[in-house]
Amino acid sequence: MSMSPAKMVIYGSVLCTGGFSLAYFIIQKTYSRSLYYKLALEQLQNHPEAQEALGPPVNIHHLKLTGKDNFVDIADAKLKIPVSGSKSEGHLHVHSTRSGPFQRWHLDEVFLELKNGQQIPVFNLSGENGDEVKKE
Repeated sequence: MSMSPAKMVIYGSVLCTGGFSLAYFIIQKTYSRSLYYKLALEQLQNHPEAQEALGPPVNIHHLKLTGKDNFVDIADAKLKIPVSGSKSEGHLHVHSTRSGPFQRWHLDEVFLELKNGQQIPVFNLSGENGDEVKKE
């Protein structure tokens, strides 16, 4: 039983689109389950000024994976997480590091940048040795 070339192209493109969509979904899930992502969202949830600026309820949106703002390697993670609320929307900027592979991630800086350009510091690691943590 032979298949026409047009049907092969259609079936092939459907399979490729489905495969790319599945890969995109899996990458999104991997980011959202990572410790640096969870720690940053926890800081946002516990920051009254950021919560007030966004307005309840705060919604977390998918990362733009094609952007240059989201970068993760063995020891460094930088994310730009889209967030919105009833009053405003913006991005939660996250910088996290770890001392090596298989080590725990630690937040270095988290700040909320609203659509109007206002920046609200949510978390900042201060001190040279990393022992002193300052919540803003």
